[in-house]
Amino acid sequence: MTETLSSLYPWIKSLHVIAFVAWMAGLFYLPRLFVYHAEQARIGTDKAQMLETMERRLLRAIMNPAMIVTWLAGLTLVMTPGVVDWGSVWPWTKAAGVLTLTWFHMWCAGQRKALAAGDFSTSGRRYRIMNEVPTLLLILIVVSVIARPF
Repeated sequence: MTETLSSLYPWIKSLHVIAFVAWMAGLFYLPRLFVYHAEQARIGTDKAQMLETMERRLLRAIMNPAMIVTWLAGLTLVMTPGVVDWGSVWPWTKAAGVLTLTWFHMWCAGQRKALAAGDFSTSGRRYRIMNEVPTLLLILIVVSVIARPF
């Protein structure tokens, strides 16, 4: 098993990065759709139906599978001998960033359901602010893994 993981390392890492990029793209775009939905669309209108379809498809067809593949490939990398030095701080800051990113993903899924149900209690301004969360987490994760300053 150890030899197999080591020989597949570049492929698993490639899959991990590709899935992460797809996941991040969705996490950048979905809150922006929420801004438009909260500010310009009301339940039952054509615009609301279009945004609901876009939000649902983005979440279910792109973001959910990308998150799952990111997690599976990442956990496989963690199991590959010699990849992670758990005595360093960087794997823990990366893990904290990924867990927070997963929480944000789930928050977005809840917001999608709320907007589809006609709950417009969250403002467009709040969605704009929340849209910065994935960027900050992306910086934390990439710096933790590449620069390893911690």
